Amino acid sequence: MRIPLARFYSRTLAEVLVCVILLSFAVPFLLRAPEPVVRPGRPRTVVTQNPKMGVHTRLTDEVEEWKIQRTLAMVREMGAPWVVEYFPWGYYEPEKGRYDWSHPDLVVNHAVAQGLTVVGRIDFVPAWARPPETTPRYLDEEHFGDLADFVYAFVKRYGERVPYVIIWNEPNLSFEWGYRPVDPVAYTRLLCACYRRAKEANPAVQVVAAGLAPTTAPEGNEWGMDDLVFLQRMYDAGARGCFDALAVHAYGWTFAPDAPSSPEVVNFARTELTHEVMVRNGDGETPCLITEGGWNDHPRWTRAVTPAQRISYTIRAYEKAREEWPWCRAVALWAFRFPWPARSYQDYFTFVSVDFTPKPLYVAVQQYARGELVGEAMAW
Repeated sequence: MRIPLARFYSRTLAEVLVCVILLSFAVPFLLRAPEPVVRPGRPRTVVTQNPKMGVHTRLTDEVEEWKIQRTLAMVREMGAPWVVEYFPWGYYEPEKGRYDWSHPDLVVNHAVAQGLTVVGRIDFVPAWARPPETTPRYLDEEHFGDLADFVYAFVKRYGERVPYVIIWNEPNLSFEWGYRPVDPVAYTRLLCACYRRAKEANPAVQVVAAGLAPTTAPEGNEWGMDDLVFLQRMYDAGARGCFDALAVHAYGWTFAPDAPSSPEVVNFARTELTHEVMVRNGDGETPCLITEGGWNDHPRWTRAVTPAQRISYTIRAYEKAREEWPWCRAVALWAFRFPWPARSYQDYFTFVSVDFTPKPLYVAVQQYARGELVGEAMAW
């Protein structure tokens, strides 16, 4: 069969253009050779003027060891001594009593080698510990002891290398509680059970109560409970003495770090109201750790700020915790880097691109940590 010459060339040209487009995305990854992995030796030292600086890393789904190492090295080089990392129970205990520590070993070993303090968040229910057709956020009371057993095994394995463990995440949201009505009393029982087992494994470990989602949800809301109300009800249920520190989620949205706190407003300074609840319950000496928070500079998201504001607000937040909040031990902002693009507003929370290109925020925070920002650059 004879093909008209014009049709032949137009089809060939189209195929070539498709190939060129595909290659334009693939070549940067194909040409970038994996960096060699340097075996952990004597721990490095984080050089910083602010020992409270931290970031929330997302290495849970990062499969290449050199990327894990590079991520944590860049955190150290930025001047942040703290990292919060997620260790999903369901990933590491696929069957009751059978553990797979291969991936968390990589993360923990490389973090310690970089001189970083690791805060480990533990949740995500394996299929064997929940009813069929439920989400990995669903944990009924019958299986509270199973999570406590995993916490024991985790703490026993990592000892001083992971000195802080967070029990669950945002239990004041229905989504995070398995799409059930939130229950501060039940969460308190879970927290206390895990606390006891963690201390059996290592009395020195610091058990951290879950960061609550900052929300002004009204009483009876089907999606969640006001974080300040939830925390008070935890204390009413006997939570005091079942945690050594409290995780706090401190997103600024469009507000500056120095915007005043208010029960009706979600902003960075809401952290102060959380601490006030602790003080009212005689627990003011227990420290807080900000384990999520920060600002977003997406150009079209309604809760975003400009890139310049994001830099200014982030540095001011670190400085505010250092200078004004003695009860706040660390500020680990969301999120350092994702293993792949989220292709949404979430990408604009990161400090570093997927390919490890530092964003302007990273450079500015690094300069702040080194004490290189002076004069107008430090005038928030």
